[in-house]
Amino acid sequence: MSDSTPASPVVLDVWCDLQCPDCHRALTDVHALRARYGDRLDVRLRHFPLEKHKHAHAAAQAAEEAAAQGQDWAYVDALLARTADLGRTGEPLLTEVAGELGLDAEEMDTALIDGRHMLIVDADQAEGKAIGVTGTPTYVIGGERLDGGKSQEGLRERIEEIVGRLLAERG
Repeated sequence: MSDSTPASPVVLDVWCDLQCPDCHRALTDVHALRARYGDRLDVRLRHFPLEKHKHAHAAAQAAEEAAAQGQDWAYVDALLARTADLGRTGEPLLTEVAGELGLDAEEMDTALIDGRHMLIVDADQAEGKAIGVTGTPTYVIGGERLDGGKSQEGLRERIEEIVGRLLAERG
């Protein structure tokens, strides 16, 4: 009898600051990878708010609330498309984007006030620091860390090589 259980997906952690213009540019690669590999690649957003971005920590918490409301990547995409606005407008933009996506903006505001997602963000940031993340975006796949903060050039191809190798190893 053959085992038809599909292999677990390859995990790609994307360490991101939601006020970072480089992370916005990296979304093109993330979307392309998700389209190419589908459910064989699990792309996980990991939070790494940088000190130089005043609203990044709140934005990360907002993304967690959006995930709790079932709109994780849609919210991340919408917010990263407006990094300059976030820098100018600040935290009111976080609830505005939630409302635009049909999320419960009042609940988003409450989540930002009560800090219910702060531990998730802080844990991600601590883990990132522990594995050597220093900037965003940074990708971690198959135990390899790829720094996209310096340049996105060639990163998608390198990630595709690693995904291909890991999928082949799993059979």
